[in-house]
Formats: sequence, structure tokens, C-alpha cells
Amino acid sequence: MEKRSRAFAAAVALAAATAAVVWWTAPHGLQGAEDPHPGAGPQAGSARQNPSGSARPMESSFFAARRAAGPDRHEDPLLVHGLRDTLEALLMEAQDGGAADPATLKQRLAGLVGKHFPAALATRALALAERYVDYRVALGQLRTPPDPTDPGALREALEARHKVRQQFFDGPEHDALFAREADLDRYTLARLEIERNPRLTAEQRTQALRDAENELPQARRAERAAATEHLSAAAQTAAFNAQNTDERTRHAARSAQYGEAAAHAMAQLDREEQSWQQRLDQYSQARAQPGDGRALESLRQQLFSPQEQQRLDAALALRKLPPATPGS
Repeated sequence: MEKRSRAFAAAVALAAATAAVVWWTAPHGLQGAEDPHPGAGPQAGSARQNPSGSARPMESSFFAARRAAGPDRHEDPLLVHGLRDTLEALLMEAQDGGAADPATLKQRLAGLVGKHFPAALATRALALAERYVDYRVALGQLRTPPDPTDPGALREALEARHKVRQQFFDGPEHDALFAREADLDRYTLARLEIERNPRLTAEQRTQALRDAENELPQARRAERAAATEHLSAAAQTAAFNAQNTDERTRHAARSAQYGEAAAHAMAQLDREEQSWQQRLDQYSQARAQPGDGRALESLRQQLFSPQEQQRLDAALALRKLPPATPGS
């Protein structure tokens, strides 16, 4: 359940990234810590990994012309697509024992890096992971934009984040870790600036939005289209749930729109979500009753997997929030 739900949520999050840019969260235990490299200059990260200075630096501005990656470019086996996900998974596992300060977290990384990277890359991967920890600490110290939908504030925030990344990563590292996200961030800002520009006519705005999307690399456009489809599917599911639509009607609508295989997968997600909500109901009712705390803990262990227990408290807290109103 967890893997499929996370995959579905990740696709929805990718679509949402085209409407608002959010990157200010840091792993538990890293926010509020002091910057381990105060005053580090733009090339500090490159110097730490590449003392010879042979690595290609990052552009000085987030909005500099993007480099064209040649098809015959030699691929570093460490700096590949998915590197950031691997580092995040490594950090998450290192924090399973509870929140930790950066120094403690790095000690844990040393014992776990071999589970996430081949032995031949472990030394380099550990050094990169340690700098990634430092980066997340520094990122947590940036001021969150008061209104992330304001184009001026967003532009300043993107530049500020870029400067932080310059402190810890060189050009190839940045491309492997952040290039895909950066493409979407630039597109998001372009959309905001176009939509907030009162001097554009409707026709000019439509053309400008089309031009902005065409600026995205083909792969990003395909990803965005796929994610938008997932977002549409999520909205459809929410409507089905609100109307108590039966399984047969759901399957017919989904298979016609998304295909038979997707319809079956979405039906499985429906069943898993229903099971999750039913177990939340059972646990909430037990918590509301006076009784032995040990019995409640036993029920918690019985109803939820270790992975589900990590999001249990957040799910219960979310239930207490008032329902969202249209336009909120």
C-alpha cells in the first residue's frame, strides 16, 4: 500500500509543482541547526569534492542560459537520474532512530551508505551525502516567501536557493540533483509572470503561456502531461467518493478514460484507502475510550504496519481540521 500510494502522491506533487514552488522543508532534525559552513563561498562545495578545481562550476544565476547536454557526454555512474531520491531515502533511513543533529546524522550515514550505493561509489556517495545534509541545514535557514505566488518574491527566492546550492555542489552534481526540478521552477515562474502581467491581451497571454511551455525540455513536458493526468484522476476519485459512486461505475469511467490496466490499479488504491480509513476509524474510537494505554498500543501495532504508524498521528490530526471551503 505504501509504495503505490507514495508513487501516486509523487505524480500529483509533480503536477502541483507547476502551480506553486515549495522547497523550504528540511529533514526532521536538520531545521534550525547552525550552518556547518558559515560564510562558504559559491565554490565551497566544488572545492571540498574537487580540490583540483576540475569540476565544472554552476552558473552564477538561476536564470542563466541552460547548458545543452550533449548525447555523447560521458555519464558519471554516481551522478545519474534518481540520485536525489536515493540520497533522500538514505537520510530517511538514517533518521529512523529519531531526530538527530547533523553530526550524528552523518555518523549514521557512514554505516548505511553501502545499502544504497555500490561499493565502488560508496566513498564518493558518502561525501556527497554529508554535503547534502549541510545543504538541507542551510536551506532550512532561508526565509520562506510570504506569498509564493508573487512573481517577484518567487524570483528572489529561487535565486537565494540557487546561491545555497552553489555553496555545496558543482555543475554536474547540481544537474543530477536538481535540473529536472529547476526546469519546472523556471516554468512555474514564467507562468506566474505572464498571468500577473496586466499589459498582455488575452491572445498575447495565451501565446506567451504556449511559448513558456515550449521552453521546457521535451522530457519535462511529457512528465508534466503525465502528472496532470494523475491530478485529474485524483480529482475524479474525490468526486466519486463524495457521490458514493459504486465500483462498477468507477471502473467503467476509468477504463474508458485511462485504460483497463490503470482502472484496475486505481480500484486497488480505492480498496487500500478504504481499508486505511476504516482502521483509522477503529483506532480513533479506541483512543476516545478510557482504558489501559498498553491495550491501545497493542491495537496500534495490530492495525498498522511500521510504515503506516509513521504517518498515523499526522492522519489523525488532519481529520480534526475543518473541511476546506471552495477557493481556499
